[in-house]
Amino acid sequence: MKIYSIHDREELFEEAVQAFWKQWGNESNLRFYEDCMKHSSVTGEGVPSFYIAVEGSEIIGTYAILRNDLVSRQDLSPWLACLYVNPNYRGQEIGSQLLDHAIAEAGLKGFTKMYLTTDHIGYYEKYGWSKIAECFDLFGNPSSVYEKFT
Repeated sequence: MKIYSIHDREELFEEAVQAFWKQWGNESNLRFYEDCMKHSSVTGEGVPSFYIAVEGSEIIGTYAILRNDLVSRQDLSPWLACLYVNPNYRGQEIGSQLLDHAIAEAGLKGFTKMYLTTDHIGYYEKYGWSKIAECFDLFGNPSSVYEKFT
């Protein structure tokens, strides 16, 4: 398994858009994902950036580094988002490899911390993330904010 920026595997771009959208999108926002991913990594700060985990020619996992994960804590950046591992590959430490890769990439981009929001209490703590606050999503639902130093 190797992890790539979507721009390093242009031949997988359309499949990558589908992978992110199927896990995180809805019936009306495919074009949002496509446009966001198409224009990612073009600023000097390298955010937003989208990554895929590939086994052979199959996308088996994803994550993104975003300016904000559409939550109320607009003061924090960057955010780890869209972490996903295909169920057929779970239990093989791919999630932890994606998390490690994200932290390394954020550090290479000059960030000293990274944030995420989740309701999966107990998962990220296993990988050194610390809960620091609560926030709200676009629909007013509460969620936990975690941080990790790069």
